[in-house]
Amino acid sequence: MKETKSKILIIDDEEVVLDSCTQILEGGPYHAATAMDGTFGLELVREFHPDVVFVDLKMPGISGFEVLQKIFEFDPTIVTVVITGYATVDSAVEAIKKGAYDFLPKPFTPDEFRVITQRGLERRRLVLETTALRREREMLREHFAAIVSHELKAPLGAVQQNLFALEHELSDQLDESQAERLGRMKASIDNLLKLIHTWLRVISTNMQVLQENFQPTSITDVITKAVESVEPHATRKDIKITTTFDKDIDLIHGDEVTLGEAIINIVSNAIKYSRMGSKIRIKASVEENEVIIAVTDRGVGIAEEDLPFVFDDFYIAESAPEAERGSGLGLAITRRIIEAHSGSISVESALEKGSTFMIRLPVMGTDVYAKPAENAGILANSM
Repeated sequence: MKETKSKILIIDDEEVVLDSCTQILEGGPYHAATAMDGTFGLELVREFHPDVVFVDLKMPGISGFEVLQKIFEFDPTIVTVVITGYATVDSAVEAIKKGAYDFLPKPFTPDEFRVITQRGLERRRLVLETTALRREREMLREHFAAIVSHELKAPLGAVQQNLFALEHELSDQLDESQAERLGRMKASIDNLLKLIHTWLRVISTNMQVLQENFQPTSITDVITKAVESVEPHATRKDIKITTTFDKDIDLIHGDEVTLGEAIINIVSNAIKYSRMGSKIRIKASVEENEVIIAVTDRGVGIAEEDLPFVFDDFYIAESAPEAERGSGLGLAITRRIIEAHSGSISVESALEKGSTFMIRLPVMGTDVYAKPAENAGILANSM
């Protein structure tokens, strides 16, 4: 069986470096290519499709930093290693921001070059395997969503329509007990359809696609619209929602609709578990490079042993009143939305004292947005 050779590309304006690297790789399971400037190097990246690229930072014309960025944009699975005689902490940090995997300072020995080449190839193998698994998982989710929609949602929808028709046709003939049983059947079907809709939402939303459409977003507007949406629910329990915003809160880079959904989920939870006539406070502030949103209620609270699991799929705390228990997916969806925005969410709570949910989001222009998001894949990671 013919051995497949790994493709290594070296981009450096020093001919002696190119010759040395080629000689070191000679005789091994490698196919090496070289370029003396960034422009030709990028052409080879497109034609040669290398596994590992060594890039000199100091070159005439296109800089090594720009080459790194363009390689990452072309194919983020290609492993890039910076080779330079001018290595500094600042240049190392900048190179890593542009997608570099490692640094190889000049001068280097043949063994150092071989070792970092092998490390780069191992990194490339792991990245490709992860990418393949992610694609496979996406296909499984799409298949599962199709099955759920076809085998469950459609038949239940038909049952729901028939129940409505039956109620309309027999409304004058049903006694109180029969009407009550029919009402319970309709409520059960409604709840099942809502659960299926929520689960389909979890497994079918591709957050990577969502991230590609992020826009400058005002978190003040997001919170205001979310509160307006849940106000009728709060009014029914005589709950007052107050909002406090720092002056001139920075914009964030995000999706207004899904962020609104996240806020609605948290505030709806607060309403659900708050007592009649209580208050819910929402505060948005800025600390350093983060927008911080705090939602505080004085409801039933969450037991300490339940706190680590609050954001898990289908988790419902034991302290939750039976009548208020939902699907257990709202906070799981919220966490994934926030993480897709390079943010974090946490909760502090105590039984009978209430809860505070804290969301942290980077302000627009923060370096975190230049990095590939670890949670970019599909919204649901639980399948």
